[in-house]
Amino acid sequence: MARPSTEQGASLGDRLFALLQLCLPTRLISQAVFVLTRVRAPAFKNAFIRWFMRSFGISLAEAEFDRPEDYRHFNAFFTRALKPGARPLDPDPASFLSPVDGTLSQLGTIEGERIFQAKGRHYSAAELLADTQRARTFHGGSYCTIYLAPYNYHRIHMPVAGLLAEWLYVPGRLFSVNPATARAMPRLFARNERVVCLFDTDAGPLALVLVGALNVGSMETVWAGRISPPHRRGGGVMHTLASPPVALDRGEEMGRFNMGSTVILLAPPGVLQWQAGIGPGTTVRMGQRLGTLRG
Repeated sequence: MARPSTEQGASLGDRLFALLQLCLPTRLISQAVFVLTRVRAPAFKNAFIRWFMRSFGISLAEAEFDRPEDYRHFNAFFTRALKPGARPLDPDPASFLSPVDGTLSQLGTIEGERIFQAKGRHYSAAELLADTQRARTFHGGSYCTIYLAPYNYHRIHMPVAGLLAEWLYVPGRLFSVNPATARAMPRLFARNERVVCLFDTDAGPLALVLVGALNVGSMETVWAGRISPPHRRGGGVMHTLASPPVALDRGEEMGRFNMGSTVILLAPPGVLQWQAGIGPGTTVRMGQRLGTLRG
């Protein structure tokens, strides 16, 4: 069984960084980033893209377009598609695929209703999904948290084939979701703005949660288009039934982050066995096996 990370708790630096974010106008900052990343002036956007590539060691060898000049603005570069075949899917139909490129932050078993965030910190499935009834399906089940760094591929794909039954936009804060903030900020993923997507699959229900963050100027899905901005702090959950349900194949794109963030997956008890040898800190790529569906 996969175990939560035993990493050190929050340092003084982590706590100070979290405190700073409580004082920052995070929505205003994220809105400014949203505008900046859509500037089309060639000299600006090309220089911005090249600076970003140098800073984070990004290559366009796998990308659909391999020159900064080919992207209409920075966000088009950031959410770039890949060449066909760049992310082959694990061939075993029982494999549960990674939906993104990123780093495993945590994975394991939901302890009752509690999901492990970082050493000494948990949040509940009901808080994450913004609904107690929906959360009961996943009590005692499996969870996985994947962090997308700025250099990662930022499209999100289906880990299994499924029918979208309903989805929710949950207003919230826009704190950073980097490891330092996760160590220091209580209930981080249940406090941030997020999009909760609930699927029916042959193996049972699946929750796929897109968590917004500082500088994440927009979240999109293939069925609803851009969901944020505007970034709402209050006003209640926006709930939409998928009627008729949206069918998405295994490995098919379901959404994207316009700037980086985190994806959280929840499965009911008895559905999923995590792959041996993976755990917190493991680098993953979209399409690789994270686990095996039982039954």
